[in-house]
Amino acid sequence: MKEACGVFGIYGEPEAARITFFGLYSLQHRGQESAGIAVADGKKISLEKGMGLISQVFSEEKIRDLKGYLAIGHNRYSTTGSSLLNNAQPFLFQSNLWSFAIAHNGNLSNTKVLKRQLSKEGVNFFSSADSEVIGHLILKSKGKTFEEKLLKGVALLEGAFSLLILTKDKLYAIRDPFGVRPLTLGKFRSSWVVASETCAFATIGANFKRDIRPGEVLRIDKNGLRTIAHNGKDPDAFCIFEYIYFSRPDSFINGRLVYLTRLRAGQQLAKECPAPGADLVIAVPDSGTSAALGFSQGSKIPFLEGLIKNRYLGRTFIQPGQGLRRLGVKLKFNPLPEMLKGKKIVLVDDSIVRGTTTAGVVKMLKKFGAKEVHLRVASPPLIAPCFLGIDIERYKELVAHGRSLEQIRQKLGADSLGYLSLEGLKKAIGKFNGGFCDGCFTGRYPVEIKS
Repeated sequence: MKEACGVFGIYGEPEAARITFFGLYSLQHRGQESAGIAVADGKKISLEKGMGLISQVFSEEKIRDLKGYLAIGHNRYSTTGSSLLNNAQPFLFQSNLWSFAIAHNGNLSNTKVLKRQLSKEGVNFFSSADSEVIGHLILKSKGKTFEEKLLKGVALLEGAFSLLILTKDKLYAIRDPFGVRPLTLGKFRSSWVVASETCAFATIGANFKRDIRPGEVLRIDKNGLRTIAHNGKDPDAFCIFEYIYFSRPDSFINGRLVYLTRLRAGQQLAKECPAPGADLVIAVPDSGTSAALGFSQGSKIPFLEGLIKNRYLGRTFIQPGQGLRRLGVKLKFNPLPEMLKGKKIVLVDDSIVRGTTTAGVVKMLKKFGAKEVHLRVASPPLIAPCFLGIDIERYKELVAHGRSLEQIRQKLGADSLGYLSLEGLKKAIGKFNGGFCDGCFTGRYPVEIKS
């Protein structure tokens, strides 16, 4: 399962590119495929991007060369579009009259329709990313000013989009009417900052001010902030998976600390799916750790580390050879046999997608001495893909699609299996003035997925 992208923007800072670098650094968990920064100085836009981590793409020299007082940045993990440099963001668009850059988190549900329409109008696409469609749509929209073209173009978009758009002297923050993906506003010294998550504000020392509202188009320029459009849906449909997996535990979403929601999800899971007689609770690190601690608290079963994660796997372009590939899950996790031998283990994870890694972990725990492995999952079964910004696999590749709980248990090799209910998950998150997109659990989406 691939992660959502991360976006960061700043207006009014002499070293805008440098601050954006550190903002993206804190959002690296949202994408490790490519990174880029576009910066403007009131006269022109400069762009630098490349494949890999933000620290691999940018050197001190490259940051120094990006001069300007407003900037946007992007960390990418592909949803729509292949893993190629052509798909790296931000995208820069230039015509005789207009020049602007776009950073996009999310996935349009009407990309194919819009792309066919633009192709008929003579547009040639240089990437396979739906984010490029947005830029061409703005250029082709009618309007005497860039802002008029922007508003008309955005009005044609469907699906999930949290956008940062940079002109030579303005920054726009835009969120789709359902507010599927997060986008937050903060203050850094005398500058305004926008980011996918509040953890980016903590990194640079900015103060959180508010969320960009669903359907809001916010302009930031020398005159300050101004909402130039607001067309939110009621109810909105925030991605519930942001609480489960994508967001960093120290981020606040809709006023709630993500870590605490995951801890409560584990506590609720212990109530709904107890494991009487178990000796230890361990997590699938790192995403399952908070829920495992909550399960331990709720069940009174001790929590210990039983698996050590190699946190640098998958963050290099050097791929394992066929011999190492056969080791499978051992490249990701190493067990602690002394903690496992003869024990009845409760293994807690945040979610299960295809089940390949999970089955490997269960098998490995038993190989290294665990007497029993009782698998507990701090979210409901994923039965459907996500079409709105997360690369969750196709129906046939989802281990829970079309299978009963017992069939899933057998496939994963666990001695027992329990999932948190959707009601239990929402209880752990708590009430707020909004709704959720839970299509991956229910098969029901807030927008129509057009072909």
